[in-house]
Amino acid sequence: MKKIPVPIYCHRFAFSAEAQDDNQHVNNIEYVRMLQESAIAHTRQNGWAPEELYARGWTWVVRSHFIEYLKPCRAGEEIALYTWAASFKKIRSLRRYRFVRVADRAVLAEAETDWVFVNNQTGRPMAIPPEILAAYTIVTEPTFPEE
Repeated sequence: MKKIPVPIYCHRFAFSAEAQDDNQHVNNIEYVRMLQESAIAHTRQNGWAPEELYARGWTWVVRSHFIEYLKPCRAGEEIALYTWAASFKKIRSLRRYRFVRVADRAVLAEAETDWVFVNNQTGRPMAIPPEILAAYTIVTEPTFPEE
């Protein structure tokens, strides 16, 4: 059964108390962890579980992350993390993210990750297969429930 791509995926969660640092806000590394978790969840939602990718000899690896922190976040706050595929190139995909605090709809951070599609046997980049490309809708002008 072919899945209809979910253009913008919403990953809801709250950071744990352990995620909060000495400055009394969520530590930066926790944001990076959630970038990866939400990207995997979106990929799974669109029909490609990591286990299936591995079984075919494929995987995604991170080339770079960029995060702009706009407002502090505290442990326990409900967060809506939106993520979407912003572009595809031959071997790469740019994925964007927006962290929103649910209580007041404040945008806490915006981020992007440059992902590279890799043959997991050789570790070398490879062209993104058409069936992977078909699992996504490119979003260039995202809209969110708070807008």
